[in-house]
Amino acid sequence: MDLQSLAMTLEASLDPTQNKQAETVLLREQKKPGFTLLLLRIVASDTYGSTARLASALYFKNFIRRNWTDENGNYKLPQQEVVSIKQELIGLMINVPANIQYQLGDAVGVIADSDFWRRWDTLVDDLVSRLTPDNARINNGVLQVAHSIFKRWRPLYRSDELFTEVNHVLGKFGDPFVQLLGNTDRMIEQNKDDRSALSQYFSTMNLLMKLLYDLSVQDLPPIFEDNMQSLTSLLHKYLIYDNPLLHSDGDGESGPLEFVKSGIFEVLVLYAQKYEDAFGPFVEQFVGSSWNLLTTTGLETKNDILVSKALQFLTSVTRLSQHAQAFNNEETMSQVVERVVLPNLSLRDSDMEMLEDEPIEFIRRDLEGSDSETRRRAATDFLQQILAQFQKLVTEVVLRYINHYLSEYSRNPSVNWKSKDTAVYLFSSIAAKGAVTTSQGVKSVNELVNILEFFQANVAADLVSDSDVPPILKVDAIKYLYMFRSQITREQWRDAFPLVVKHLGSPDYVVYTYAAIALERVLALTDHSKQPVIDSADVAPLSAQLLEHLFQLIERNPEPPKLQENEFLMRSVMRVLIVIRDGVVPITDVVLANFAKITQIISTNPANPRFYYYHFEALGAFIRFAGPRQPEKLENGLYPVFLNILENDVQEFIPYVFQLFAALLEANPSGSLTAYYTSLAQPILNPQLWSSKGNIPALIRLVSSLMTRGASQMAENKQLESILGIFQNLIVNKANEVYGFELLESIMANFAPSIIGPYFVTILQLLFTRLQSSKTEAFSSRFVRFYHFISSRIDSGLGADWFINHANQVQEGLYVQLYLSIILPDTQKLARPLDRKIAVISLCKTLTDSVAFAEKYKKGWAFTCEALLKLLENPPIIASMDETIADQDVDDMSFGVGFTQLQTTKRPARDFWPGVTDVKTWVGQELQSTNARQGGRIQKFAEERLSESPQALQVLSTYMNR
Repeated sequence: MDLQSLAMTLEASLDPTQNKQAETVLLREQKKPGFTLLLLRIVASDTYGSTARLASALYFKNFIRRNWTDENGNYKLPQQEVVSIKQELIGLMINVPANIQYQLGDAVGVIADSDFWRRWDTLVDDLVSRLTPDNARINNGVLQVAHSIFKRWRPLYRSDELFTEVNHVLGKFGDPFVQLLGNTDRMIEQNKDDRSALSQYFSTMNLLMKLLYDLSVQDLPPIFEDNMQSLTSLLHKYLIYDNPLLHSDGDGESGPLEFVKSGIFEVLVLYAQKYEDAFGPFVEQFVGSSWNLLTTTGLETKNDILVSKALQFLTSVTRLSQHAQAFNNEETMSQVVERVVLPNLSLRDSDMEMLEDEPIEFIRRDLEGSDSETRRRAATDFLQQILAQFQKLVTEVVLRYINHYLSEYSRNPSVNWKSKDTAVYLFSSIAAKGAVTTSQGVKSVNELVNILEFFQANVAADLVSDSDVPPILKVDAIKYLYMFRSQITREQWRDAFPLVVKHLGSPDYVVYTYAAIALERVLALTDHSKQPVIDSADVAPLSAQLLEHLFQLIERNPEPPKLQENEFLMRSVMRVLIVIRDGVVPITDVVLANFAKITQIISTNPANPRFYYYHFEALGAFIRFAGPRQPEKLENGLYPVFLNILENDVQEFIPYVFQLFAALLEANPSGSLTAYYTSLAQPILNPQLWSSKGNIPALIRLVSSLMTRGASQMAENKQLESILGIFQNLIVNKANEVYGFELLESIMANFAPSIIGPYFVTILQLLFTRLQSSKTEAFSSRFVRFYHFISSRIDSGLGADWFINHANQVQEGLYVQLYLSIILPDTQKLARPLDRKIAVISLCKTLTDSVAFAEKYKKGWAFTCEALLKLLENPPIIASMDETIADQDVDDMSFGVGFTQLQTTKRPARDFWPGVTDVKTWVGQELQSTNARQGGRIQKFAEERLSESPQALQVLSTYMNR
């Protein structure tokens, strides 16, 4: 394919009407050598237009992410192509537009994760060589590359390897960086009257601030510590710097001045928190400047990030008592509240515009971690930090302002409703101690205020009233309950819960969404004894109407992007289904129809990962609780929808669908494979489907479920060979070896020994090759568990002798080496209780039932006995089955085309011996019964073969004589 055709195909890949066909062509082309270099040629040339160049950069980034190295760190591309990419990428990134720079920067970061610095030790020299004293365009490109690489250090834990890398960079980049800071400062002064040049140099300064943070995030570099006086002088200069030429035109978008100052504050927060000894003497000037900035900066949206960063700096400084003391008097505290807290905490016109025009964005900012960049959140954090230092003073001062605003509201409620919003928000800020947790809300409160009295006197009426209460006050009332939910008793919640439910019927988007949020969280709330605050019996009578109404709200606008806009509604659906459990059975038809409809719509354009995660979790709960009662109905209703997702290759949904197919199968474990699943079996064994890492865990679960229901049918259809081929591909790959063993155990559990036997020698050859050539601790542990799994299953026709027979077909005498060097020693390393349990059963069965150990491996019998007794010194205790569904926080999840475990369908680790609850008792009974059945042979073996281990013989006798 020539470059022009490739560019057109890449451009088509961004068009929803053409992307499927384009992706097919690109998947074919990317297999050809030099494909990445063609992409870079398109990116580099103005000939192909901005869209094609951006598409090429995007595809390059994603291709590099998938194909740079394998799990062992080996390059997947030809060596010469790797070298060429590294040679071309830096120079190219410096010269392309910013939007393309960001994409290439991500690719550089991926390469750096693998290669920097030991396999790319020339990179820093290359970057330094390209820096100039005064060319902002070139410098910005170089600095953008550097930031793409060095920002990787921000979330990392300290390690010797990391510090070696940081020191490598500082040794080469530190001096040029400091020089460039000075040069950029001089060029800003020289170009203070040239808007275009000034903006370019301020972009340089912005990148320098980001890099200053990157280079300092792990430890304070000596070059910065030695130049702390000049460094802080420069930071302070640009913190108070102003130039009308840099003022942005409108009120909405931040400009270069705001970005640079925000970056400076980020550095100041880092230094105040981590490097107090070096930075402490310079703090005061920044505190004063921050105060001036906060009291003079306007309320325009463009200043939001800057103001938030300034407040974060003051918050970090006031954690240190010597700096906090400046606020420890009533007059200063009043000024703080009046001039800093209140202006940034009160609702502005721009906030109300967002509430009306983008209500879902307003809600996300207000309720979640993303609101750390909002003025309200930053002002609250600052106030709470001072409260932690001076609780009595802050409480008294703030209560006066709260009473003032409440009085102002009471004089004219219809006009002054914003005053009440401010009062409620202020009260919540000083009443809560610590963060609002995901599971419990506020866990600790300020004992100087009474949250229940305040609610009853000032908030409850807005929740109860059907009159014309402004929506924001209803939101405040619902949010108050949401925040302080763990401080409200079970009896109080019985009164409040119906009021929350009632507001799901509000016509106002924000009100009914907050009601759904509060509903979901209180249904998930448990007391100190882990019992739900709202019982399922209280919810079940309302569930039909509740679910029907939630579905109506979700489906109000059937356009795919709008339907999946509000993840909070779907999260509430999920929670109701989890709470009512099999109470969903009577309303199965309604719920099923809505799920099928929603799935069909969103599969045409997956747009909100949070929404469809909760959607599939809710579907999982539905299948889990309704499936066992009505399996055929659910299969008939969901199979066509799920199959449509597979046929249309909706990659974001496929791992979820595989999990749900498995859950449907497991809901009816005694049934045979229906025509639906028989037709599904062959396509899911296609190796191409297994090439996606995100599919593998879900496919393992699905194939295992298919084998449980229909192993005999799959054997008749000659599908075992395909499954074994998949096992082979998984087991040779370190990243997938655990999944390979999961699949192998499922094969052994479901296919008869007579069917699997002809393949077992080949299976062992594969396992032994890995043990010999590239054994990992995880592989060895799973192999030992697999051995014990086989050895314990004598009743199924397997057992130690069956394993021995096949192992010695690989190589005569191999079993003894394996048993003595790997199986016995690594058995003691097994950590999971179920693994140790199966090992106990395996070793005991070996002593009682193995012919080979009875007649041939006499010393091995003694070794096995000693290993068993050692395991029993710390017997595995298997926890009882926990039906609780874990609460997953989507803020901690990364979504993409990968595997996300559904908690509602998560299968507990399988216990193949559920009847064995006390392994010590079971071992004693097994030894006694076998010894009696075999005429005292076990006792005789023990006396003969443990003669040199009298202590072991004595301990074994206690089990046999219990």
